[in-house]
Amino acid sequence: MQASAGRSFVQQFAAGGSRPTLLCFSHLRWDFVFQRPQQLLTRAARTMRVLYWEEPIWIEGASPRIETYAPADGVLVVQPHVPHGCNPVQAQRELLDTLVRDEGVVDPVLWYYTPQALEFSGHLPGAVTVYDCMDELSAFAGADPSLPAHEQALMCRASLVFTGGRSLFEAKKRHHSNVHAFQSGVDTAHFLPARDGLADPADQACIP
Repeated sequence: MQASAGRSFVQQFAAGGSRPTLLCFSHLRWDFVFQRPQQLLTRAARTMRVLYWEEPIWIEGASPRIETYAPADGVLVVQPHVPHGCNPVQAQRELLDTLVRDEGVVDPVLWYYTPQALEFSGHLPGAVTVYDCMDELSAFAGADPSLPAHEQALMCRASLVFTGGRSLFEAKKRHHSNVHAFQSGVDTAHFLPARDGLADPADQACIP
């Protein structure tokens, strides 16, 4: 699905009375630290239904399954539980297909934080594919050596690429025609209450 001139993908769905789905694949646990993915996706959830797919949780001696919880209005976190010894790509692909069917997901916005997820999600059709590159994951210690190839495949598929900083922008703009530096900022609404006499936490109240 392509948005018509002057109207966004979200606006078209809203006009039709439906709520579009954003299906995000992330290498970060939602409840670890409230950072870039949470900041952006809780805002997206104001107009879209957000499904946030985390990396697998490894388990002993059971069938693959998914567990879900809702940390914010409009956001559903999906945790794939994969038994040791299972093929993780095949198991996650089957779990993902079940989720898409059960949730009635059609033409979602596919939003990637990790190119590795393309292994089990690359068969999904989507209205648009977005790669939000917040880190150079291939430079991390212990990174999967196949990650650069998966990133190249994701860049070929993506309609839009964001980067979390200027250096990432300079590195990625050579490989895609629609790359934008989407740098971190300050959540004004979150920090503003501190200007209104917010009580000090107990562990710092004694500091002059």
